[in-house]
Amino acid sequence: MIRTVIIEDEKPAARKLERMLSLFPDLQLVANLESVEDAVNWFSENEHPQLIFSDIVLGDGLSFDIFEKISTKAFIIYTTAFDQYTLKAFKLNSIDYLLKPIMEEDLAGAIEKFKSFIPSDQSVNSDDIKQLIKKEKSTLSRILVKIGYNLKIVQTHEISCFYSENKIVYLQTQDRVYPSDFTLDELTEVLDDNKFFRVNRQFIINSDYIKNIHTSPNYKVELNFQPNEEITVSRERVKDFKDWLVN
Repeated sequence: MIRTVIIEDEKPAARKLERMLSLFPDLQLVANLESVEDAVNWFSENEHPQLIFSDIVLGDGLSFDIFEKISTKAFIIYTTAFDQYTLKAFKLNSIDYLLKPIMEEDLAGAIEKFKSFIPSDQSVNSDDIKQLIKKEKSTLSRILVKIGYNLKIVQTHEISCFYSENKIVYLQTQDRVYPSDFTLDELTEVLDDNKFFRVNRQFIINSDYIKNIHTSPNYKVELNFQPNEEITVSRERVKDFKDWLVN
């Protein structure tokens, strides 16, 4: 059995996640914690689990605070409605990062990802597994954007490109343009590099939306959906760009 802990301050969300986890018979829920303080106390007094599902924004702080105070070899799947913490979660070697509302297929995928690091003969210890995780690049599948006072989830596969303008990074979809809280440097680290490529200092493009590529006098990309601006591949990135196209 895989000892599992939930850290979630919203009781309805905690109950929903508990119901979803009950569909996985090899997961044993051993604690349901509501705050940074509760979690620090629990981890100080109990055997640590193998897997943690943790919201990031809690009533008394961020869950990152827990793991700065308590050293654990447990693996973490972060669950949150706020995308601005994505990069920090990935840098903390989390197994996955699920945006709320959590989809069953995304939860199942995250659990399978965790299990893939656990050998059947249990011959690899937690430190070895963490090294394996460092070698695997986690990728961002959804982004939360603000529209006035509303929030909207945009799937990354719906985004034709990201671009910067006046120090703000925007994402372009078929329907419209949305501002984001990311920088292009951060996006480069967390996007699927099989799909996304940074062609210059201003643009990251999605291969699924490439309409045409002009090669003379410069490499210029036309997307199905893009802002009213030319997208030119910088000279020093042309070779990598051509390699990426046939990857």
